Amino acid sequence: MARGISAAAAALCGVLLLQGCATRSGFEARMGQYVGRSEADLVAALGVPVRSFQVGNRSFVQYERRLITADRGPGWGWGGGVDVQTWDCATTFEIVDGRVASFTSRGNDCLATAP
Repeated sequence: MARGISAAAAALCGVLLLQGCATRSGFEARMGQYVGRSEADLVAALGVPVRSFQVGNRSFVQYERRLITADRGPGWGWGGGVDVQTWDCATTFEIVDGRVASFTSRGNDCLATAP
């Protein structure tokens, strides 16, 4: 079990190194820039959302990002294994009267550098 934890920690460190100084607060700041902007501006910047739902004058649009990494574990030949890790982030924006009112996010890869 300790070997699995250290492999996961190493994978997480590798992803963080690749992302530079990417943090959760940097992600929040970057997505927060869209609050108050039009839905058209949001789609122009982030692309077409993967999902949308509308209730009255409110709608919700969701963006998803997913990355799967696989690293060969310790061992030789048939004795070695593969560590597989999924990195994902789902961000949902609330649109009220055509403008971004708020957003929420979930996942282990909702990281970005500050704007």
